[in-house]
Amino acid sequence: MTLSPQLTAFARGDFSALVTPFGAAGFDVSLPAPGVVQLLRDPAARSVLISVGIHGDETAPIELVALLLQQLCETPSRLQVNLMLVVGNMDAIASARRFIDIDLNRLFRGEQGDLAGTAEASRARAVMAASATFFSTARGARWHLDLHTAIRASVYPTFAIVPAVIERANKLALLRLLADGGIAAAIINPTSAGTFSAFSAQELGATSATVELGQVGQLGQNNVSAFAAMGDALMALLGAQSVAAPDLSATLGEPADGPLPLVFAVAQEIIKHSEAFRMTVDGSTQNFTAMQRGEVIATDGTLTYRVTHPCERVVFPNPGVRPGFRAGLMVIPASV
Repeated sequence: MTLSPQLTAFARGDFSALVTPFGAAGFDVSLPAPGVVQLLRDPAARSVLISVGIHGDETAPIELVALLLQQLCETPSRLQVNLMLVVGNMDAIASARRFIDIDLNRLFRGEQGDLAGTAEASRARAVMAASATFFSTARGARWHLDLHTAIRASVYPTFAIVPAVIERANKLALLRLLADGGIAAAIINPTSAGTFSAFSAQELGATSATVELGQVGQLGQNNVSAFAAMGDALMALLGAQSVAAPDLSATLGEPADGPLPLVFAVAQEIIKHSEAFRMTVDGSTQNFTAMQRGEVIATDGTLTYRVTHPCERVVFPNPGVRPGFRAGLMVIPASV
């Protein structure tokens, strides 16, 4: 399939086409790192960070945001916020691989240990530095949506991971936005696992989420229309709707009427400690598959992970991760 020039450029992290139209519209345009652009309007305005391609094989969000950016380029004045865009792992995107050396979304942390010399560790440091600079002058609300797709099918095809550190009022505003974007479920996660959204929430004070939009696919072959609701929600966040956008300020209290995503809390974090690690689920197991009290989730030498609640649902099971990394989450229903 032949990709459009706009999509090809965006997937490469090439933002050169934005400099002239957004500069003419009064934005301060900067390119602080490869694959990163900052469009600054007013420190008092909302500051929004949108990231895609943190995993190179998760291409639907790349296509979605490329389309939104194309629309904004036609009328840059529609953008009413300070915006930072990140195309995460450009080398992996070009190679249609998940990563080059190691999972980039485990490296957004100050201490990278023996992984500090990997390609992804260097990329994480550059993105963290650019993100810190972007939010350093922000006086309005701070937002970050890190858009992904899942490796496996899911009981809830669209879902989000929300850092627990976010204040409740902001969390409710985020859930409202996610609901408007067609997100069915949200996991409130108390630990970071080195993810980009956890870093921006914990270290930079952003209202953030890792958003899973369907499954991995080849660039240019995704059904982006399936995520039209998320596209509309993103445009609302960017202040680019022609109709009144919802109030997404940092001081928002209770959400407007309407169903929010189902909310889950983390009951257990399954960590792989050694190469002896084995999980009882296989590649056909969907995210959010229910397991009953007493069932074995995984073993790791003499360590056994079991379901301890009447029912827990398994999310992101992946026995192939490196020792020391998270191999899955077990979640239970919760409230905000």
